[in-house]
Amino acid sequence: MNIFWEYLKSRARPAVFLLLAAGIFALIFFLYGLPAEGYFLALALCMLAGAGFLIFDCARFWRRHAALSRRFRAVAFSAEGLPEPRSLIERDYTTLIEEACRSRQRLLAEAEQKRCELADYFTLWAHQIKTPIAAAELILQGAEPAESRELDTQLFRIEQYVEMVLAYLRMDGESRDFVFREQSLDRLVRQSVRRLSGLFINSGNRLELGALEARVLTDEKWLCFCVEQVLTNAIKYTHQGVISVYAQGETLVIRDTGIGIAPEDLPRIGEKGYTGYNGRTDQKATGLGLYLTRRILKKLGHTFAIDSAPGKGTTVRIGLQTARPVYE
Repeated sequence: MNIFWEYLKSRARPAVFLLLAAGIFALIFFLYGLPAEGYFLALALCMLAGAGFLIFDCARFWRRHAALSRRFRAVAFSAEGLPEPRSLIERDYTTLIEEACRSRQRLLAEAEQKRCELADYFTLWAHQIKTPIAAAELILQGAEPAESRELDTQLFRIEQYVEMVLAYLRMDGESRDFVFREQSLDRLVRQSVRRLSGLFINSGNRLELGALEARVLTDEKWLCFCVEQVLTNAIKYTHQGVISVYAQGETLVIRDTGIGIAPEDLPRIGEKGYTGYNGRTDQKATGLGLYLTRRILKKLGHTFAIDSAPGKGTTVRIGLQTARPVYE
């Protein structure tokens, strides 16, 4: 009904002109005393022909509207497939759309080139910065344990930030750096815990490893990255407490007794750059760790959920059920 009404509005001016013409003919017949039967017969024949034309023209209007509607999304990238213009004005509009599409493609190509150049630079930087980090770690091996422990921790944090940069670049790139294999969950978790052993020791937190006997289909490198991000957050916001890691079926559970998360922050955990109340208290928080974790787990086909309350700790559940990976 809306389409028919729009059609009538688009034909309003010709309809008004035809009504005016019929009125003029009626006036002429009246002034010259001509038989009214002839006028009404001509009017009836014109109305019959007009009704047939109206049905035909309305159907054509609807088909053209349907053809254009199917192109709404595709026209953002290309003007190909648009109906052939039937008038000078339609040709002008088609030319404008084609020019807009060409300009958009040109701008997208320029933006993609700049993004690739920036990604290449940061990738090169991230790989180059690993060399002085490794050299500093070798130098610290000869230092006194009490002096080197804190420096080791800070170097490890730098290395984590470098890995976050690489992960961020790869997430928005076209590469698909995923290798899916059946993995032992126990081995993956212990591997992540060993990498974070220095942080655990310095924090004074106690680690409790529960049963982790499940085998999951996943990518080892990326799942370990996500587990390490969650564990790092747990260590960061837990002070001389307990961090428990265990499996519930095919769900990995990481629970801490830390400061917890405010209820108003929970729905936004994992948003890009969102740090919440805890992050605003800790000025060093970036909000990228859990953002990357959520995105990577989604790409792996896993799920991610957080339960928390202020002063009662936080529980993170990573669903490792076999699912189809998601490519954005």
